[in-house]
Amino acid sequence: MNATTNDPPAAGDAWWRHPLLWMVIAGPALVVVASFVTFWVAWGSADPLVSEDYYRRGVEINKALADKTLMPAVNGRNHAATPAEAVPLPRNRPERPQ
Repeated sequence: MNATTNDPPAAGDAWWRHPLLWMVIAGPALVVVASFVTFWVAWGSADPLVSEDYYRRGVEINKALADKTLMPAVNGRNHAATPAEAVPLPRNRPERPQ
C-alpha cells in the first residue's frame, strides 16, 4: 500500500520555482496585457462619425433597395406572384425639355 504524506514543502523551495504556479499566473497576466493593447488601439484610432441626416439617408437607401427588388416583377408583368400591396405606384416625374 502507498502511504501519502501531507508534509509541507521544504523551506528551501522558492515559490517562483514551481512551473504550475507560472501557468496559473500566465492566464490573467495575458488578459491584462491584451486589455492594455486593446485600450491603446482604441485610443489611437479615430471613431467614425455619424452624419447629421443619417435617418433620411437610411430611408433613401431602403427605398432604392425596395425598388430594385421589385423591378423584375414589375418589368415582367408578373402580377400573379407579386401581391397588389407590394407593387409600387408609378412615379410622377417631370418631363425634361428636349
